[in-house]
Amino acid sequence: MDTQLVIFSFIAATSAYLIWFCLLAQKLTGPKAWPLVGSLPYLFMNRRRIHDWIAGNLCATGGAATYQTCTIAIPFFARKQGFYTVTCHPKNIEHILRTRFENYPKGPDWQTAFHDLLGQGIFNSDGETWLIQRKTAALEFTTRTLRQAMARWVNRTIRTRLWIILDKACKDHTSVDMQDLLLRLTFDNICGLTFGKDPETLSPELPENPFAIAFDSATEATLQRLLYPGLLWRLKKLVSIGAEKRLEKSLQVIENYMSEALEARKETPSDDLLSRFIKKRDINGNLFPNSVLKRIALNFVLAGRDTSSVALSWFFWLVMNNERVENKIINELSTVLLETRGKDTQKWIEEPLTFDEADRLVYLKAALTETLRLYPSVPEDFKYVVSDDVLPDGSYLPAGSTVTYSIYSVGRMKNIWGEDCMEFKPERWLSVNGDRFEPPKDGYKFVAFNAGPRTCLGKDLAYLQMKSVVSAVLLRYRLSLVPGHLVEQKMSLTLFMKNGLKVYLVPRHLTAPPRVAMSA
Repeated sequence: MDTQLVIFSFIAATSAYLIWFCLLAQKLTGPKAWPLVGSLPYLFMNRRRIHDWIAGNLCATGGAATYQTCTIAIPFFARKQGFYTVTCHPKNIEHILRTRFENYPKGPDWQTAFHDLLGQGIFNSDGETWLIQRKTAALEFTTRTLRQAMARWVNRTIRTRLWIILDKACKDHTSVDMQDLLLRLTFDNICGLTFGKDPETLSPELPENPFAIAFDSATEATLQRLLYPGLLWRLKKLVSIGAEKRLEKSLQVIENYMSEALEARKETPSDDLLSRFIKKRDINGNLFPNSVLKRIALNFVLAGRDTSSVALSWFFWLVMNNERVENKIINELSTVLLETRGKDTQKWIEEPLTFDEADRLVYLKAALTETLRLYPSVPEDFKYVVSDDVLPDGSYLPAGSTVTYSIYSVGRMKNIWGEDCMEFKPERWLSVNGDRFEPPKDGYKFVAFNAGPRTCLGKDLAYLQMKSVVSAVLLRYRLSLVPGHLVEQKMSLTLFMKNGLKVYLVPRHLTAPPRVAMSA
């Protein structure tokens, strides 16, 4: 009798599942789904090109007059809702990031996965905890002194390290991995700006730095938590094996480094972010405790390191393949420096840009923005759905589900950016005369720096750093890809180049007076 009951229960459960699956499959607008495994086979087959695969599915959902939203079936053992929604239409993104902002937080899965590394820092918190840090940080990021501090760190790193490394490679006719150099440069800069301590990872010897290594290892191990069911990584953490064991060791190195940095700043305050937060008070009027201060600083390091370096890597790759854009960037740089430094071209390359010079580089800003449109540093972002909701296109989102907005896909939609959406065309960001930077009226067509209440506070600092680095490199050298080097995306939450960006450098010979033509 018990055996019959088990068999009957199994048949009933299987039938209920198949009925549910058939009803669900009729609603799906994404890739084909199969019983039990859903769309996982397609996800697995396209794991090395996941962002292009998502963009292809979204593009296939409709024509020029429709919204791009698709649903991907996921087995219950991986996601309790059985599917997740992906969208790339600006109206839907605005709904998520602004209109119903409170309904789309980071959510418990994301926060739990990142808690050991980021705690309740600004990039891993919601609600009141996030708002307090946001308001405090916003006051600091609008100050001119912070921008001046950033300029000092960037210019020092360029002058005393980057140029030395690139000059040697140029003279020795050896290749360099620009992505690696840029990661080191931005890491040193953001550490200096955040807690006034320079890890010096960008040095001629390209040394290994314990904090940098631990930071990379901890980030990678934390990201793995998002790829597996929570029960699995929690079990691995409990018995301390695999990625969880590496994470535990890395976090100890990070904790020691941050403790030393915090004590140094308390003894000798400076103009770095950590020194500023030490003096701030929370909503109850209390000073932030040490544990919170360390996590606040670490959040800024995470945000400021990978995003700018990855964007610069894709920028240099695009420019190497587009001589027209490269010439216009050089023309603009030459025009500005002719006015600020005179006709002696040697003076143009003796010192990095001042931030007043950087502000005048309109075409370069357009080229950097166009890079981020095509290759956003964070290609996909995820939000948790608190309450049942309906997107502007009619897509239903049940409470407890996950919605992904694909920043990478937005830039590849013809109905959003036109027939030339795949072309690297900085002019689309400029006024008719080409003398002003003019972003689209619909601000949710471009969300590489996020949008709505969570818009990136460091956006202007990021542009300042990227402009300084670009001018420091392109005014001195022409770059060419090492023959046979394969440039492809690394499948992670940040759009790294899987194999780096290996290039040769040759000296660039500037002439004065420069060409000033800026027409297309």
